[in-house]
Amino acid sequence: MIKVVIVDDDSFIRESLKVLVGLDAEIEVVGSAGDGQEALALLHELPQADVVLMDIRMPNCDGVEGTRRIKTSYPQISVLMLTTFDDDEYIIEALRNGASGYLLKNIPPDRIIQGIKTVHEGNMLIHPDIARKMAGFLQPASRPEAAEQPQLDAYGLTKAELAVVSSIAEGLTNKEIAGKLFLSEGTVKNYITDILSKLGLRDRTQIAIFYLKSRREK
Repeated sequence: MIKVVIVDDDSFIRESLKVLVGLDAEIEVVGSAGDGQEALALLHELPQADVVLMDIRMPNCDGVEGTRRIKTSYPQISVLMLTTFDDDEYIIEALRNGASGYLLKNIPPDRIIQGIKTVHEGNMLIHPDIARKMAGFLQPASRPEAAEQPQLDAYGLTKAELAVVSSIAEGLTNKEIAGKLFLSEGTVKNYITDILSKLGLRDRTQIAIFYLKSRREK
């Protein structure tokens, strides 16, 4: 069962999403909040949540700041941005703060449900246009000898690690990567830990964006 928290400053939207999302047998809505700060306080009291469905534009503590606070305290929780605004700047900042992707509120309910399942499985929901724009903002920790060299081969990744990186950029889950590369899921997790360390990055989203940037600049 995927445990979801819904965050939106509009109570009608919160209740509507709760009904729509709760129709799926694999999802349980365990709470709702009116802004990012309320969501963080709620998570302190709730059983472990898996996914936060977060509006971007809210008073007091918007989705961008709320995402940062939640991912700082609960890095294992996936945050999926849900907004009526096709606002690249807000979306990019939310992704930089650790969000796993975003959806627009005017999409069919089944796509919102699928989006929740997608980020819970470790995939990302990032439109290619947003990924390309975000690549320009991402600055991984670089080594002195590679300060002007963003290509992956400057970071000492093995062939197996490079294969994992490209698979992450395709949006594959650990299970799917394991099947594709004939590895165990535990081995894939270990590779990802080493990749994050070598590239000086924080999470899978940053790995995917860095891969796209390295490919673009070759």
